[in-house]
Amino acid sequence: MKLSRIASFFSAIALTTALALTGAGAAHAEEAARSANPGPAGNNANPAYTALGDSYSAGVGAGAYDGASGACKRSAKAYPALWAAQHAPKSFTFAACSGARTGDVINGQLGSLKTTTGLVSISVGGNDAGFASTMSDCVLKGETACLNGVAKARTYIDKTLPAQLDKVYSAIAAKAPSARVVVVGYPRFYKLGGECSAGLSEKSRTAINGAADEINTVTAKRAADHGFAFGDVSAPFTGHEICSGDAWLHSVTLPVDESYHPTAAGQADGYLPAFASAA
Repeated sequence: MKLSRIASFFSAIALTTALALTGAGAAHAEEAARSANPGPAGNNANPAYTALGDSYSAGVGAGAYDGASGACKRSAKAYPALWAAQHAPKSFTFAACSGARTGDVINGQLGSLKTTTGLVSISVGGNDAGFASTMSDCVLKGETACLNGVAKARTYIDKTLPAQLDKVYSAIAAKAPSARVVVVGYPRFYKLGGECSAGLSEKSRTAINGAADEINTVTAKRAADHGFAFGDVSAPFTGHEICSGDAWLHSVTLPVDESYHPTAAGQADGYLPAFASAA
């Protein structure tokens, strides 16, 4: 967060635009999804695996993007690709897409799911709750606007998001009734009292972290009610937040759509262990 006010201003504008544009590709995630078959495998030890969800599952921020995935920006360093490389699943369909909301998952990412699908991962809900606009308010408009934006997001998370998640989870269960489904959460963004000497106020950072905890609580509850596992990334990211001095998350950065997303280390050392332990 050690950017000048001018740099933060223009980066935040670009961030909002970029995240809005990447959402346009989410509805076409199924069309661009890649499927690999590395070899014969058993149904349990080497299940047919499909990775669904948003930019945190696609691997935005980790680099090494598959050019064929276009605006979805699927990364070879994202936790689904890393897990597949380690475990040689019977098949691997990488359908996660930057900008995806719950409706995009239902309408564009479920085509590969079938009765023989053995494993599904998904992260979704952050875009529904207004991730891009909230963070832009926090960077551009100051503490009051930030706190108001976070409060609005939390109201959505509490009152509207549960039903949206239920629709997604029910659709997954209907198409892949035998699959082990792992819902992965989101990390807290900031280490409070950390090393950042500029940027957002501590009050804003505290509020943003609270919203991350809130969406994880709601998501974990909905996942459990559907019989799904929850991969909590809060613990592995502790000590690696923005302002920690060893961050696994980008702050405002270039390219701007990578802002507030996990780095390659965040995917490999944060998300991958959380998913693997729940899978």
